[in-house]
Amino acid sequence: METRRPAGNSRDRELTVTDDLLVDRHTLREQVRDKYREVALDPHRSYHFHTGRPLAARLGYATSVVDALPDRAVESFAGVANPFSLQRLEPGAFVVDIGSGAGFDSFIAASQVGRTGRVVGIDMTPEMVKKSRDTAAALGYDHVEFREGLAEAIPVDGGWADVVISNGAINLCADKHAVFAEIRRVLKPGGRLQFADIANGRPVPPDALRDVDLWTG
Repeated sequence: METRRPAGNSRDRELTVTDDLLVDRHTLREQVRDKYREVALDPHRSYHFHTGRPLAARLGYATSVVDALPDRAVESFAGVANPFSLQRLEPGAFVVDIGSGAGFDSFIAASQVGRTGRVVGIDMTPEMVKKSRDTAAALGYDHVEFREGLAEAIPVDGGWADVVISNGAINLCADKHAVFAEIRRVLKPGGRLQFADIANGRPVPPDALRDVDLWTG
């Protein structure tokens, strides 16, 4: 099989958004960056969400898979479920991981797609991107790449991915229409999305919907 690499793309383009977003997207991004910068740099302190190996076990990741990864690949993990429980990735698949953090799900994806596949992790927190890149280098995973970017403006060429995965990141984006439009753009025809996230089935007071602190808290 021919090994293909995604074309480098450092753009940080902004899509046209509507004026009816519930919160200011720039303010929300900065608060999310601040929080996950802390998780990258100080993963063992207490947060309002679970992290690390105990969380991976709670969410049903196979112990053998998690144990195969070094601490630095797992300690900053802060997902909400296991997107791989939906379907295992095929060998040779090209995968985009939205909100890849320190790379936990990206490294699992890399082990499933093998050396003939490719994985591109996207995260907007520089400290998370650096941590994931350092871990990939330490593991010798040259089929995994991490790029700094936004879910609303994914720095990946259109029609590149067989699968897009995400774990607890889309709920932190103000403009979800833009996120799903970007996911559709980067997927090949017939590609699929496997994501885990938080959903609320109960009515939320309008004031609470517009409270940016509640989005990140």
